Amino acid sequence: QVELVESGGELAQSGGSLRLSCAASGSILSIVTMGWYRQGPGNQRELVATLTGGSTPTYADSVKGRFTISRGSAKNTVNLQMNSLKPEDTAIYYCNARIYSNPGKWDEYWGQGTQVTVSS
Repeated sequence: QVELVESGGELAQSGGSLRLSCAASGSILSIVTMGWYRQGPGNQRELVATLTGGSTPTYADSVKGRFTISRGSAKNTVNLQMNSLKPEDTAIYYCNARIYSNPGKWDEYWGQGTQVTVSS
């Protein structure tokens, strides 16, 4: 079994910055993708940014140029640096990962979510 644990969500002012972190632990053979999704009030969950192997990161248009996803210094971690925050960034942010615990088939995992609130 694999567990994803997020940290870093809190209240920030418009124009400010926050850094989210996600750590994966458990039975991990290899990681296909790690990334972040978010769900704002009354909205569906949407992709924010993902990181796959050595590929170029993928970003939602709404966060391009403001958010940066990167691998953490610790193994099996990913960070999301969020700059120039806007009130519309307010959401619960979920870490997502596709992980091989055994060869041949990956499974998808979600963290419990961390609240980001941006005040105007």
